[in-house]
Amino acid sequence: MCKVEMLLGTQEIGQNGHLEIGGCDTVDLVNEFGTPLYVMDEAAIRANCRAYKSAFESRYPRNDIYYASKAFLTSAMAALIASEGLCMDVASKGELFVALQGGFPANRLALHGNNKSKDELTYAVKAGIRHIILDNFLEIELLTEVLQELDAEIDVLVRAAPGVDPKTHRLIRTGQADTKFGFNIANGSAIEAVKRAVAAPGMRFKGIHCHVGSQLLDSETHEQAVEIMTNLMLAVHNETGAIVEELNIGGGLGVRYLRDHQPPSYDEFAETITTALKAGLDRAGLPYPVLEQEPGRSLVGEAGLTLYKIGAIKTVPIQEAPGERTYVSIDGGMSDNPRPQLYEAVYECLIANKADQPADKVVTIAGKHCETDIMIWNTNVAQPVSGDILAVKTTGAYNHAMASNYNRFLRPAVVFVNEGKADLVVRRESLDDLVKNESVPERLRL
Repeated sequence: MCKVEMLLGTQEIGQNGHLEIGGCDTVDLVNEFGTPLYVMDEAAIRANCRAYKSAFESRYPRNDIYYASKAFLTSAMAALIASEGLCMDVASKGELFVALQGGFPANRLALHGNNKSKDELTYAVKAGIRHIILDNFLEIELLTEVLQELDAEIDVLVRAAPGVDPKTHRLIRTGQADTKFGFNIANGSAIEAVKRAVAAPGMRFKGIHCHVGSQLLDSETHEQAVEIMTNLMLAVHNETGAIVEELNIGGGLGVRYLRDHQPPSYDEFAETITTALKAGLDRAGLPYPVLEQEPGRSLVGEAGLTLYKIGAIKTVPIQEAPGERTYVSIDGGMSDNPRPQLYEAVYECLIANKADQPADKVVTIAGKHCETDIMIWNTNVAQPVSGDILAVKTTGAYNHAMASNYNRFLRPAVVFVNEGKADLVVRRESLDDLVKNESVPERLRL
């Protein structure tokens, strides 16, 4: 075998010229499981979990790493994360249900959400999760009611908006002042929320939380947020007497969708965060809290790829300038990966059954939905023909999680690969699945 530099370390090309992941030939995976197909490298996910955890524990031993399950969640993924000793956050009753179905320990779960319902809060409290992150004043009222009705107690964190402006797409910013998430620090809402949480019967106030954004390619915004949150810790102590035992700074570290994307390494990120945190705490004379984080994309993004079958190929004149464009159509698109249409996400790809051939043909990868549905503009691949297999890289995060049945497409299967073995962890939907929850009133029947 030879090796080719990929976005995730190195992945192998077999002697037959096929791309391999987790010791499995991608052509064989397609023959067995069909396309489109999400493929997740189990060993890569485990290695990332361990490296991320180690980077912080070596610099700041009091750590809890919460995997951000919104990035990618199945029952098998919950079991994998549990086996690595991480905690996990969920953002809905559905995510909580899937985590529990996968055997994830309830006492290592945290519940997020900007509009949690009373039903969701009740479900979480009954399940015995570790803590709930409070996001608005209505939620404090609802949770108070739930705890009184159940005669229960639960740990809570207060989510604060630090008012920083991350350098990322406007649709995945979360830490600025004008955001739907959390309590504003500048106008006093965050302190007021802490006061109410401290006074609320059944709530055990444990700390504060923030999240600045997603797909961040530097540590500057997190560093700013740490300083702001340290100041908030001091204000909490001065105004309420409460000690912030837990500080959660969210996630957001980016991954390499393109070769020129160079996010900080786990060690570089950890060094920046822990240095800023310890300096701020020492200046304020505050005790060191448990540092909590919520990496998602950075643990799974580069560990996944999606396989498609190439169909129609057509070359057309370009209207804006002289020349031609070659459209290569695949048997998927925005139903299995809506990110390019949602916020102009970018990807790289290769033809998996020609991975050893020069990528000397410029093409545009088109999905087959009734929209523009372009997955990748102007990318280089080996000379394509109908029937080839296209591998789109770095699709481990927010692809399966955002998949839909648009145009009544079937959501793809998911396989975990590890040491040459492939396990089906999510079966491909069937046509019957499309209508299993539907009914036709008798008056409409012919």
